[in-house]
Order: sequence, then structure tokens, then C-alpha cells
Amino acid sequence: MMMSNNKPLKKSGTFQFQRSQSMELQNLPPPQLLAPKPQRSATFGPRKSPRREFPTSPRLILGEEITHFGHPQHPLAEIDLPDLFTCAGCKEYGAGKRFTCQQCDFQLHEFCAFAPQTLKNHPLHCQHQLVFFSKPVKGGIMKSRCDMCGKPTKGYTFRCSACSFQMHPCCAKLSTEINYPVHPHTLKLLAVTPVTNGDPGFVCGECKRKRSGRVYRCTICNYHLHAVCAKGMVNGLQANDIKGPDKPSMLGTAARLASQVVIDFIGGLIEGLGEGVGEAVASNVTRGRSTTRSTAGKRVYN
Repeated sequence: MMMSNNKPLKKSGTFQFQRSQSMELQNLPPPQLLAPKPQRSATFGPRKSPRREFPTSPRLILGEEITHFGHPQHPLAEIDLPDLFTCAGCKEYGAGKRFTCQQCDFQLHEFCAFAPQTLKNHPLHCQHQLVFFSKPVKGGIMKSRCDMCGKPTKGYTFRCSACSFQMHPCCAKLSTEINYPVHPHTLKLLAVTPVTNGDPGFVCGECKRKRSGRVYRCTICNYHLHAVCAKGMVNGLQANDIKGPDKPSMLGTAARLASQVVIDFIGGLIEGLGEGVGEAVASNVTRGRSTTRSTAGKRVYN
């Protein structure tokens, strides 16, 4: 007979189950479901630089359009640009507002485009009426010049039919009194005298040199200004900070000096040759006289 083991069971002690770190890693989602970390490219080569755009000019704003007798084949549009240009009408420089052709290089000053046919009682020539001419006077060797600024007239001019007075349309915008932007006092136009129209004894406050043409003067501080320099506030050069291109350069001055030296050298050479020729002629005349005398003496003795 079998005997059963009736030993009472012992209670086992309970303990808290703790997850290890390795078990937690096992419960993580698969690696392909995790967000990939950004990695630097292992490729080598030139880096792509940011795209650079070419600079562009501001959009050209066209204003009023006109049809002008000087350029009837195309309309002229009003524009405002700071660059220097040569007016096709008066052949003078300008900058700023102008009328230009969009199909060719024809450009006009605003005051040349709207120049009236006549000027009556103009303060610079009030005794006679001035008539607009599109072509200058043919002066032959001597160039026809403006009676205001002293520069040659090559295109549009206002001319007096009673006398020889004439001036550029730009000069016609001036008056007997002006307010120059860089001078605090009013400037008055001096009367036409041999001094103001020839070699003045003063220096212009703007160009710092002497030249022909009419002159403005300040009666308060003895400031002088050429009429040709005052034109800068009319033709747009001063407003766009452009100096007159007609100012003499160092190269031009050197060329004039060199030409003067050559002329003096040639003149001295001709003068020397003339003296040599004169001496030779005198010597020949003297020899001829002595020969005649000796021949005459021989005839007497014979």
C-alpha cells in the first residue's frame, strides 16, 4: 500500500517583476518605422551657389507722346533719365527730362520740343522780336556764336531779323536776374562791354576759369557766373550732378601747347631761311656790283 506524502505546501515569497532595459528595447517599434536622422552627404564636389539674377534697370515710364517736325517718321515720348545726351535740335548737352524716339536715337530737350515760333519782349533782347530757326547761320570760316553764352550755334536758334543777335533755346530760358542754386544771393546780368565779352579780369565761381560770353554778378559778395555755366540749371546737368563735358582737359591743353611749339618752331625756321636767303641775295648783289666795277675798270685801262 502506497503511502502518500501529505506534507503541507510552503507559501513561496512574492516578488515584483522588473523589466530590464534589454526587454524595453525589444518592445520598441522596428527601426524602419523610426524617423530617420538627417545625415550629411558623403559626396564630394563643388557646392551649388545660390542663383544670382542679373541687375535690371528701373522700368522706363513713358509720358506724353508728340509728333515733331524735326522727326516726323516716329512719335516722340517724354521720359526722365539721369544720363547725358545731345539734343538733336540745338546740338547742346542735356540730362533729365527729354523727348525721345523709341525706334532710333533722336532726342530733344523739352524746351526745344515746345519752342515757340517767336519770342516777343524777351528780357535779353527786348528791342526786337526773335524768330525761331531750325538751322544755324552759315558763317564761313568764322563760326556763328550765341550772343548769350558765346558757344557756336549748330542747330535750333532764336534770331533777330533786325540785327545779328541770336541765342540758343536753352539760353532763352535765362533772364536778366537768376537765382543760382549754389549761391545764396540773386545774380544780375552785366551789360555787354568789351570786358565781359572778351577777356574778363575775374574767374567764374562755378568753372573756376575765364572765358567769353555774358556774365552774371552778385552785387553783395562779388560772385561771378558765366552764362554758359548758368545753363546747367536749365538743361538738367546740374540737377543730375553732371559737369559740362566742354571743360578743357589736360590732354587738350597739352595738345594746344604742343601745336603752339610746333608753330613757333616752323615760324623760326622760315624766318631763319628767310634771313639766309636774304644774306645770299645781298652777297650776290655785292659780288655783281664788284664784278661790274672791275670790268668797267678794265675797259678804261684798255
